[in-house]
Amino acid sequence: MAAPDAFLLASVFGILGNIVAFMVYLAPLPTFYRIFKKKSTEGFQSIPYSVALFSAMLMLYYAFLKTNAFMLITINSVGCIIETSYLVMYMIYAPAKTRIYTAKLLVLFNVGVYGVIVLSTYLIPNHFLRIKVVGWISVVFSVCVFAAPLSIMRLVIRTRSVEFMSFPLSFCLTLCAVMWFFYGLLVRDLFIAAPNILGFAFGLAQMIMYLMFKNSKKSMLPEFSLNQIPNVVAVNDIVASDSQLKTEDTKKSSEAEENQSTESMTNDRRAGDAAAAEPNESIV
Repeated sequence: MAAPDAFLLASVFGILGNIVAFMVYLAPLPTFYRIFKKKSTEGFQSIPYSVALFSAMLMLYYAFLKTNAFMLITINSVGCIIETSYLVMYMIYAPAKTRIYTAKLLVLFNVGVYGVIVLSTYLIPNHFLRIKVVGWISVVFSVCVFAAPLSIMRLVIRTRSVEFMSFPLSFCLTLCAVMWFFYGLLVRDLFIAAPNILGFAFGLAQMIMYLMFKNSKKSMLPEFSLNQIPNVVAVNDIVASDSQLKTEDTKKSSEAEENQSTESMTNDRRAGDAAAAEPNESIV
């Protein structure tokens, strides 16, 4: 039985990588359904979708520079369409300030930086050198995308809770990294295979962490506990100041009553003295 050739295996892994990557691109759908239903972004940030769009655009440019990169062109074209749809919906329901910030981010990052990369690399006369330069830039940004879950992992370690980690998403990201690693290995493309090693390592670490902390008790973030302390102190200060004001008012009212009673007693005494002096004057 003849062993399957590298091209056939690369095609199989490329198709599987397209399927899994498409599932990863659809992962934020529940978030955007919630945004659409509530007509509000509710504090969600647009940076992850802008970075994902930039990464897909960069890899699409790299695929066009290469030959026989149909698998890369298909999934990154779909990724650009999906991420653009997410950003359009985000800007529709975002507040005015957030909408302006997102528009500036897209203009500076996805248009400005991407345009500079395309124009500067297009001026390189050697085609193979151009592919290498764009490939290394793609590796750098792919590593940044794969390193994004580090903040979630740090949060899980601090809270001892996997409430903020999605196991299906971590599994799909790990599987996607495996597929594209073998695809890059079989087509002998270091710029595709290398960053997916890191993606596989981070994905595997996330799944192990999920299994470690899935039965742990949910704990409150330290920031939340610290934020409650000033509120309690403030409430105590308000109560203390109210009681102090009440005490001062009571003292003032009692002093006023004492002064009033003293004045009335003085007036009564003067009236008595005057009444006693009138008979003496009549006798004289």
